[in-house]
Amino acid sequence: MKKYFLISCFFAAFIISPVQTNAITMPCSLILEPVDKSMKNAKGEALIYKVQLNPPSFARTNLSILAVHLPEPSFYGDFDGYEGFAFIPKEISWRFKLYPTSEELSPTWAGRFDAITAEMKNVEVQVRLSNSKSGKLGPSVLSNSISNCK
Repeated sequence: MKKYFLISCFFAAFIISPVQTNAITMPCSLILEPVDKSMKNAKGEALIYKVQLNPPSFARTNLSILAVHLPEPSFYGDFDGYEGFAFIPKEISWRFKLYPTSEELSPTWAGRFDAITAEMKNVEVQVRLSNSKSGKLGPSVLSNSISNCK
């Protein structure tokens, strides 16, 4: 009888308890690391959380990025800015302009996007080079996976 009771408790605990998924708990923050390891001072931070800007509409996910100690975009070629870029492979991507602050040497780049409706799992977050005139998006300079969000 005890044996059946223990088995029943085990199954009840397994069924009632939520199963661990790879979805993130919000709010969370994510350190963006340089793709080129020689960029020792370059770092970024992504803040991810729910916002409800237009009630009664449903909440959406906000992705805010701050990046510091990046080289001038023109250092890499025909680029004049940086953009935040996030994507779920083979599904969807989001891109938004990062704006430089007024520091003379090495400005801080920051921006946000407030309209993400997809579930935030398996997302890669990046800071990428961009050319505002051509719309060309360049390579990633900072990056990390949302699975590392804390």
